[in-house]
Amino acid sequence: MVKAVLDAGVVVTGAGGGIGAALARRFAAEGARVVVNDLDADKAKAVAEEIGGTAVPGDASAIVADARDALGGTVDVYCANAGVAFEDGAADGPLDERTWGLSWDVNVMAHVRAAHELLPGWLERGGGRFVSTVSAAGLLTMIGAPSYSVTKHGAYAFAEWLSLTYRHRGLKVHAICPQGVRTDMLAATGSAGDLVLHPTAIAPEAVADALFRGIEEDRFLILPHPEVAGFYQARAGDPDRWLAGMNHLQRTWEETR
Repeated sequence: MVKAVLDAGVVVTGAGGGIGAALARRFAAEGARVVVNDLDADKAKAVAEEIGGTAVPGDASAIVADARDALGGTVDVYCANAGVAFEDGAADGPLDERTWGLSWDVNVMAHVRAAHELLPGWLERGGGRFVSTVSAAGLLTMIGAPSYSVTKHGAYAFAEWLSLTYRHRGLKVHAICPQGVRTDMLAATGSAGDLVLHPTAIAPEAVADALFRGIEEDRFLILPHPEVAGFYQARAGDPDRWLAGMNHLQRTWEETR
């Protein structure tokens, strides 16, 4: 058992399936009391019943108060996992305000709203844990998915800001940045995901394993695909070379569509 989560009150958003369900199962297995959130009430209920948790369905931006009540008044760990992804083409194509607005609201502002609700209590107690499911796209980028890439950069930036601002006051922050994970969201990335993500896609349970190693080691950046560290270093060390390589992938994708 990981002492840091034993009997902790944990909220996992977007936990009706995929990474969220894997996180909920792992926290429950480690002895935590888990609130399972999802827009799909039936999926949330099914996972909650499986793990002995509590289902609190609804918009991830607006369930903190209900989740806190379900946990007896205290949220110790908040996993901002709910996310959306679209294959929304290129900046010179039709502008889809809906996908951009939804991506911003779910992938970034839901994290901001949850932190705003939770921080006063965490700072008063001198401790709390915020887990942000970002994506390697938040460190790098993703071809064919501008709204996803941009908002995941935002999610990563917000997690960084939380950590650098409040770590001396007891806040633990973890940013999970996997590449492809075998979930419904991977399917939503379409042909670009087939090209870039499918070949090295991992199971959601591997993401949960990586998070728990990071919790034990007290690490901010969680890389379920270790090779992402090298890509991130290459991007920082020679941005033009890295962009040229990504542009090659872009051209390959365009040729195969």
